[in-house]
Amino acid sequence: MKTFTEQELNRILDNHKLWLSSNGKNGERADFSNAYLHSANLLAEDLSYANFRYADLRFAKLRNSTLNFADLSFANLCSANLSSADLNSAKLISASLDSANLSYSDLNSANLSNADLRNADLSSAKLNSANLDSATLNSADLSYANLSFANLRNAKSNSANLRYTELDSADLRSAKLISANLDSANLRYAYLSNTDLRSANLNSANLRYANLSTANLSNTNLHSADLRYADLSFVNLDSADLLFADLSFADLSFANLHNTDLRYAKLDSADLDFAEF
Repeated sequence: MKTFTEQELNRILDNHKLWLSSNGKNGERADFSNAYLHSANLLAEDLSYANFRYADLRFAKLRNSTLNFADLSFANLCSANLSSADLNSAKLISASLDSANLSYSDLNSANLSNADLRNADLSSAKLNSANLDSATLNSADLSYANLSFANLRNAKSNSANLRYTELDSADLRSAKLISANLDSANLRYAYLSNTDLRSANLNSANLRYANLSTANLSNTNLHSADLRYADLSFVNLDSADLLFADLSFADLSFANLHNTDLRYAKLDSADLDFAEF
């Protein structure tokens, strides 16, 4: 891997600043591809459009840095501090972000497909329209994050903290959310067909108009959830808790409702054709 002295690193950063300020006419775009930057101090640096492909950035200090449109694909950012960083439209394809701090960061429209975000702190992060296809988010903290319109297809978020998370119109088809905490999350219009939500906590979640067809919701807590107009056809709700849930106008056709707790639930105009009790 490429290594840099402090003087070399500062020279690259200065040339990059000049490249940015001159719209590419002067200076040079920073190229840190395949570089060894373990524990590097890059606090509040403007690294927009920089190349960090395959770089070793473990424990790097990138708090408040600007990395929009930067390429961090395949980079190792385990335990790096990226809190409040601007990563808008950045490429983080297959990046390693295990235990990284991304709280309050801006990841709107970022590409995190196949990224490893296990145990990462993404609380209050902005991830609008981000691509997290096939990403691993097991045990990650996404509480209060905004994932509206995000792509989470085939993502693994088992035991993740998604309390009060904004997932309006997010695509979670075939995702795994086993034992995830989605207490009071907003999943209005979300796509959750064929999603594994076994033993998840969806207490007071907003699932209005959500598509949950063929999803596995066995042993799931849906206490007081809003499921009005939701598509729950062919869903598995075996032993689920739907106490006080609102299922008005929901499609529950062919649903498995064995041992489901529907006490005080609202089922006005719900479709229960061929549902199994």
